[in-house]
Amino acid sequence: LPGLHIFAVTLALEVSVGKTNTVMALNNSNVLLPCVFTTCIGFQDLVFSWYFNTTELVADPAPLLPLQIYQGKIKNKATEPTLIWHNPRVEFVGSTTKKDNNISIVLNGVEFSDAGRYTCHVKNPKERNAQHNATIFLTVVHKMVETDNTVTLIIVGVVGGLIGLLILFMLIKRVVLFIIKKTQDGKKECLVSSSGNDNTENGLAGSKAEQKAPPKA
Repeated sequence: LPGLHIFAVTLALEVSVGKTNTVMALNNSNVLLPCVFTTCIGFQDLVFSWYFNTTELVADPAPLLPLQIYQGKIKNKATEPTLIWHNPRVEFVGSTTKKDNNISIVLNGVEFSDAGRYTCHVKNPKERNAQHNATIFLTVVHKMVETDNTVTLIIVGVVGGLIGLLILFMLIKRVVLFIIKKTQDGKKECLVSSSGNDNTENGLAGSKAEQKAPPKA
């Protein structure tokens, strides 16, 4: 059906910024903003753009329009992107002739005002101008805070110790049961041996004491 065909083509284009959509950068550093796209039927004259939305509070209640910071165009899979426009602080670091269609950028000299939402947008004319985008959030900090893993290490140590004690307990239990079994088997052998000797000495049935010579005629 035509409607289903259009729906399937639309879903063929996908844009992703990776497993996590948050990035933290140190003030006055350079930060990578990753983005890749996939398409099932290929692309022709594909256009991609990066937009920035600030998250700062402003006095004007009017919504802020996304600010375009980079735009490029890719003729086909055999060619690298060509630049249409970009902010001087933005550098393209991706490649579309390799395995992944990488359209990542680097934002140089990050400032606190750069914190906000960055959107990677792709439009593919070959898929009836199908469009898709993904968003990544940038946080700019004065200094990186080291993660304190003390509690995690304590928990891992306690769990590991408990597991070790459990294994040790099971080994001791097996050794004790083995010793008990061997001791019981030894006692049984002693009882059997003692019983045979007593029967012989006391003249019980089957002993030498009962074996008398037959009476003479």
